[in-house]
Amino acid sequence: MGKRKVLVTGSGGQLGGVICTEFEDEALVPLTHADLDLVDHDAVIEAVATHAPSIIINCAGYNRVDDAEGNAEAALAVNAFGVRSLACAANNVGAVFVQYSTDFVFDGTATAPYTEQDEASPRSVYGASKLIGEWFASDVSRAYILRVESLFGGVPARSSIDQIIDAVESGREAHVFTDRVVSPSYAHDVAHATRSLIDAKAPAGLYHCVNAGHATWLQLAEEIARQLRSTSSLKPISATSLSLPAVRPVFCALSNAKLGAAGVTMPAWQDAVARYLASRQRT
Repeated sequence: MGKRKVLVTGSGGQLGGVICTEFEDEALVPLTHADLDLVDHDAVIEAVATHAPSIIINCAGYNRVDDAEGNAEAALAVNAFGVRSLACAANNVGAVFVQYSTDFVFDGTATAPYTEQDEASPRSVYGASKLIGEWFASDVSRAYILRVESLFGGVPARSSIDQIIDAVESGREAHVFTDRVVSPSYAHDVAHATRSLIDAKAPAGLYHCVNAGHATWLQLAEEIARQLRSTSSLKPISATSLSLPAVRPVFCALSNAKLGAAGVTMPAWQDAVARYLASRQRT
């Protein structure tokens, strides 16, 4: 079987770079923002028509959560209408389409991990823009819409988990939330799951693509400190006590049971953290 042509938008970003590594044995077409601006509908249609990929993986996005509150037009242009352009282009060439979404589509008032059947109710512009992007992506017959959260790994390493690791390693005090519950997503596991779904021709649709389990940010930081054998102090703070432009969902653990039923098992988040810490030490 010949190599598949895989077009990756946002290839210069944290997840995009890892996706490119995952698919490096295929006929890869990596496109950065400089190569293709998703806001330009005609350019998106033309680029996809020119390359005629069999798989399109969109790793581009407007991810400045707080800035989006005052820049709704910019967030929607990329996260919603940019996805619409890619979905249209994917349909034109009959490509598989992968779109990544977020836990911010939920209001965070649950007490058990959210499933794909739970109603989305975003409380921020960012969350709303990503939800609309999900709707546009679903117009593609072979679309995989993968919700991730608290993404870490890849380059640039500027995630919240990286900030905690940096503080713990340097002996600085790390401020961590006691009341936000998340299911962390290791970029390499997300990339592997993405490929596994495509290769297995799993049913198209919406999946929660996170590492197994969930924790408060304090518990996550405590595990990082334990694995690093550090006595660095962790300062617990409340997310609800901060005055931030965008509302953060408080309880946002996601269930990945549907992903498991499709044959893709995600490792526990503690295991993912261990592998990431080992990779950081190697580099």
